[in-house]
Amino acid sequence: MVRLGDKSIKRLGYCVIGLILCGCTHPFMDVENTPVGNFEALWQIIDEKYCFLDEKKVDWDSVYSAYHPRFEKMQVVDYEDNYVYFDLMEVVVNELEDGHVNLYSYFDVSYCTSWYDGYPINFDSELLMQKYLNGYRQAGGLIYNRIHNDSIGYVYYGSFSDNFSLANAVAVFNYFKDCRGIVLDVRNNGGGSMENAYKLASLFYPQDTIVGYWQHKSGPGRSEFSSLEPMKLEDAKGYWQRPVVVLCNRNSYSATNFFVSIMRNSYLPHSLVMGGISGGGGGMPMSYELPNGWTIRFSSVKMYDIDKRSIESGIKPDVLDTLISRDYDDIIENAVRIINNAYDKR
Repeated sequence: MVRLGDKSIKRLGYCVIGLILCGCTHPFMDVENTPVGNFEALWQIIDEKYCFLDEKKVDWDSVYSAYHPRFEKMQVVDYEDNYVYFDLMEVVVNELEDGHVNLYSYFDVSYCTSWYDGYPINFDSELLMQKYLNGYRQAGGLIYNRIHNDSIGYVYYGSFSDNFSLANAVAVFNYFKDCRGIVLDVRNNGGGSMENAYKLASLFYPQDTIVGYWQHKSGPGRSEFSSLEPMKLEDAKGYWQRPVVVLCNRNSYSATNFFVSIMRNSYLPHSLVMGGISGGGGGMPMSYELPNGWTIRFSSVKMYDIDKRSIESGIKPDVLDTLISRDYDDIIENAVRIINNAYDKR
């Protein structure tokens, strides 16, 4: 079970989280349904509700000045004009360089890729299948196998949207009962359910503990935020207390990013995070409706690790390792060496 803070959290906090988890859509302001009217609505929604303008050092006022004249001149008179209109709105949204911000229309969805452009991929699914997952087993969303002469457990979890049960997890750990440690691979896991992120982490925590903090906008000002509230992991299972090495990369994003921050925690000395810098974000989206029916969707809370550092831009691993060769996944091989060294030093 996961609780966002302790029982003393104010009712307002619970209401905000309830709205976020419901992903509700909210009409924002009464403006004309024109290109410039929708641009102004979009700009104001982000100005007042988006959490990361200051953190990302976005000059949002300059964005308004640069694009407002272009929308003033724009006319939408036929179907093709809608694409030009949408594309320009997408350019505005992508000034945030945030993969968690999407504009939705009935004919298209905007995406931002700049947050991972230029980062090493350090992941080869075909190589995984050939060298590490040949004859794999699957328990719910957990794909697993024993590697290195059955001495190391390997788990690939490709999406936190793929559910698994406690019985699934116990079956995996039983299969690894004679292994020295586990390599838990969440590279290219784009996120999904925060509940699954907590559930997976709880299998490694020996006791309930605070694993991070969150806050939300408390007013229209860009620096108006609620106080930090703790996020507590409860019902810790502690099934695995031997070494575990978590592998991540830039495409480990959203709920996966938060999972990585939970596993890179001083309260978890048998866990180590390895690979590339994770993709950032933390989930909990909120949507707002524009006058023309399009919706803008973005993360509505700021999330922090146990040391109260923002996780929005990603988690730096304990061991930075981003190279893989043609014949072997060097990151997995290095993780195995770390586990073996820890085993030999017992």
